[in-house]
Amino acid sequence: MAFTAADVKNLREATVVGMMDCKKALAASDGDMDKAIEWLREKGLAAAQKKAGRIAAEGMAYAWVCPDCGVGSIVEVNAESDFVAKNDLFVDYVQNVAKVVAKDNPADLDALFACKYPGSDKTVLEEQNEKVLVIGENIKVRRFGRYDTGVNVPYVHMGGRIAVLMNLTVGAGHESDEAVVELGKDLAMQVAALNPQFLDKTQVSEEFIENEKRVRLIQAKEDPKNAKKPDAIIEKIVMGGLNKYFSEICLLQQPFVKDDKVSVEQHVAAVAKELGTAITVNGYIRFEKGEGIEKRQDDLAEEVAKLIK
Repeated sequence: MAFTAADVKNLREATVVGMMDCKKALAASDGDMDKAIEWLREKGLAAAQKKAGRIAAEGMAYAWVCPDCGVGSIVEVNAESDFVAKNDLFVDYVQNVAKVVAKDNPADLDALFACKYPGSDKTVLEEQNEKVLVIGENIKVRRFGRYDTGVNVPYVHMGGRIAVLMNLTVGAGHESDEAVVELGKDLAMQVAALNPQFLDKTQVSEEFIENEKRVRLIQAKEDPKNAKKPDAIIEKIVMGGLNKYFSEICLLQQPFVKDDKVSVEQHVAAVAKELGTAITVNGYIRFEKGEGIEKRQDDLAEEVAKLIK
């Protein structure tokens, strides 16, 4: 029985196995899908299918900058346990995925998985599936980001719990200045620690501001301390609080962590003046491993009961 490219695609989706192995399985099974799945299972390749359904909320966030071209990349790759996240094979995979992102500029996860894995004839997805089989846990690339212009400075916190990629623009000839690199790292560390929602207050939408103002006005009017205050005074108090709020949620308006007497914006300006050049903070990407993923809650008593049956 002949098989088509669509059959290969369907088998790949069903088993999470690489394209070439799916083609081999269909060829060996005369195009029969069920037999092809059995063939993959017999070869130990479809073991990844079962593991793929398990929750992977641990893992590693990693940021990297190519020393040759300056392109920066950041990735989050998840695993099931913190123990595996420290495994050298896993760490090597994460770091190589970051290099692929920097080099190949994939449009999305599917494009990334189809890229060639460094030092191998496999794709990133095929290498991932192989790591699942060798390590014995579900592993998956969750997200990635990339900057290909400006000065990129990476920062990895606590062995990959948080990673930040900071992107700056500086005047020509100052790209490698120690003060610029130090500034980028200081800002990346601040982003890692304080997780600002916005780069600058000018990026905060009117909708966000109006909603925040509405909520704060309701809270202020319900506060017994404000019972006798006119609405105009209450609104003035709310707006003052809102301006203070910007210094909490916007990086450039936050107090600089190494000198809280100045804002980040003021510190950047001071470094630029000292170097005699312009410095612009363009943006940052911050990944925290497992962020937003519901972690598995194991029942210890149930696990022990399983072991003694």
